[in-house]
Amino acid sequence: MTKRPTLSRLGFILATVGSAVGMGNLWKFPYITYENEGGSFVLVYLLAVLLIGLPLMMLEIFMGRKGRSNVVAAYRNLALEAKASPWWKGVGILAFVAMLFTAFYFAIVGWVFYYFFQCLSWSINDTNVQELQLGQEFGAFLGNAQLQIICVSSVVLVSAFVVSFRLKKGIERAAKIMMPILGVLLIVFLIAVIPTEGFSEAISFLFHFSSIDSEGLLEAVGHSFFTLGLGAGLVMTLGSYFPTDTSIFRSSLWIVFFDTLIGIIASIIMFSIIFSVPEAERATRFSKSAAILFTSLPILLCELPFGRIITPLFYLTVVFAALTTTIAMAEVVVTFLKEQLNISRRKAAFLMAAVLLLIGIPAALSAGANETLSTWTPLGEKIGGGFLHILDYSVTNWLLVLSGLGSAIFVGWILDQKMIQRTFNEGGHHFRYFKVWQFAVRYVIPLAIVWIMISVIGGRTF
Repeated sequence: MTKRPTLSRLGFILATVGSAVGMGNLWKFPYITYENEGGSFVLVYLLAVLLIGLPLMMLEIFMGRKGRSNVVAAYRNLALEAKASPWWKGVGILAFVAMLFTAFYFAIVGWVFYYFFQCLSWSINDTNVQELQLGQEFGAFLGNAQLQIICVSSVVLVSAFVVSFRLKKGIERAAKIMMPILGVLLIVFLIAVIPTEGFSEAISFLFHFSSIDSEGLLEAVGHSFFTLGLGAGLVMTLGSYFPTDTSIFRSSLWIVFFDTLIGIIASIIMFSIIFSVPEAERATRFSKSAAILFTSLPILLCELPFGRIITPLFYLTVVFAALTTTIAMAEVVVTFLKEQLNISRRKAAFLMAAVLLLIGIPAALSAGANETLSTWTPLGEKIGGGFLHILDYSVTNWLLVLSGLGSAIFVGWILDQKMIQRTFNEGGHHFRYFKVWQFAVRYVIPLAIVWIMISVIGGRTF
């Protein structure tokens, strides 16, 4: 077993929460909750997080802690220990490929970078945002190849700079700075929306009993898996730096709690804003596309009390949420390159930046700046076109779920269960719910993932 540094308990929790918290918490969760009429959907989602998200989180932390290596080597090491087929490292390769393909996310974070500075400029210059044609401006921005390259490169380089430092001075320090700021900013926004007309309706919408159909159940199950950043080696890589005297169960509980809490707070904020406009406008203000963050939302934010201050602060919040994820993503690649090529962390960070830019730049250009990349349809017209969209579809609907299924089977059925239980109990922490966790990993999680896969084969997308 390779000797390696460890994060502090707080540093690990904050870094892992940061890897999970992103635009999915601030935009996608509010959207799918809105689409499924809140109430019972939220309750089902919370149950799914406990039955699927939490056990998988514990599984990946265990694999990282026991494997003490990058995501591919962790599977190899554990397979060797279990005298299992070396082909199990293929699940690690699958997770790492999913991580590389997720480089499209750096392009979207680049958009957030740009709009933070745009909103700051509007506030400083006292621009009347209501008079701007934000839809046209966003389209022009997406079509500007030079700006797209600058934005995605900025995100990659910032992330590379952070992970180029040693563990405690890099990702841990970044998490300890950015996550508390993110929390404070969210509380500021929560306070800011309390006086709005839509606040009471938002609370009622989120916390009431309502009907939920099979599609809503599937959406809740799917999001409980995707929201925690599972399946791409993020948690497993951070878990390889997990302190040995710390409880896996308690740390996982805190991570899941904070991730879920941020999603709930974001929903209250978003719904309070959306419900403050006439009902006829809501369909145009709140859509599945992330474009609302750059078209409708700035107008609505500027209408809040102290809107000129709140609007750039909101985008700063999204920047922090997104950056904590991209830094964790960069750490996965750096750890892999550093250990596989036996090179220094700084060289690995430089190489990582080059690799992610090779994927991130085409993704950034495929939203309108380059016609070929924007209209590419290798999976057919039904799936849709564009390099960014193809990566998003492939990662979310296939690579992550296959990786998650493989890890559940590997840990639940291949590894020595007594060894796993001993690992959970290390540091004097007795994990009394091992049988419940084992049942979830062996049966609940595989069945849930198979349900997701069947729905994707049937034409459903996540």
